[in-house]
Amino acid sequence: MVKRKSGVDDKAPSKDKMDVDGEDSGSDDDELLNVDFEYFDPSPAVDFHGLKTLLRQLFDVDNQLFDLSALTDMILAQPLLGSTVKCEGTESDPYAFLTVLNLHEHRDKPVIQQLTNYLIEKTRSSSLRLESLLGSSSKSQIGLILTERFINMPSQVIPPMYNMLLEEIQWANDEKEPYQFTHYLIISKTFTEVASKLDVEDDRPAKKSKKVANAVGETFYFHPEDEVLEKHALATLRFEYEKQGEEGASDAKRAFQEMGVRPVGRLTLIEREKFEGAVKAVGEYLGSEA
Repeated sequence: MVKRKSGVDDKAPSKDKMDVDGEDSGSDDDELLNVDFEYFDPSPAVDFHGLKTLLRQLFDVDNQLFDLSALTDMILAQPLLGSTVKCEGTESDPYAFLTVLNLHEHRDKPVIQQLTNYLIEKTRSSSLRLESLLGSSSKSQIGLILTERFINMPSQVIPPMYNMLLEEIQWANDEKEPYQFTHYLIISKTFTEVASKLDVEDDRPAKKSKKVANAVGETFYFHPEDEVLEKHALATLRFEYEKQGEEGASDAKRAFQEMGVRPVGRLTLIEREKFEGAVKAVGEYLGSEA
């Protein structure tokens, strides 16, 4: 079933002509590429592989710890909740998605148990102790927000998806469906810069010294809305991935910059009363017209 399809004429910045994976055609002239983005309900018939790819990107090197096929099926099993963004009609692959899963309602499903145990372990020694919220005796209803997009997608596609999610949760609650959340937990991905192994191997002492001095572990955001949402959070946590990338992986991800890029996981916990204000702030910051 197609969502209230908004033909949003977003202007995605690119260099001449940009692919889905963020590579450009090599032109030095900055242009604006007009793209019509359409919002759809998740479609079990066509979206399985696209959503699974985006989930793999979201969880980065730890994606192998979870049954992503089962998680994708769960997203597709609630097609009237959540959105996908496409550029070539409903039969095309999604370039972005956003949805929410009720961790309490699905707590007996193996993939949710995998995720819950992972989250509890990551927060065990931090101020964001999820065990009290996710434990079997907890009365809390945690809505796990999953969202990801391809690297060259404009951030302006995000506010409409959050706004539609608010509406859909309200509609679901009006129908007495299990979406009376007490908290929202957002999994996202940030990164830090690290000294490049390639430059060390090149034996350039001056450059190497500069990199080591600058590698202070500052957090950078892949998606600007994450920084906005954190300002409304009850608690946040930066966590290291369980599986480490192969040696030199940070250099493979350092496109067009001197430092290597090391992805780091991020959890943002927002109380129900603060969530609508957080969504509004995201829209104001990103300036979407939708």
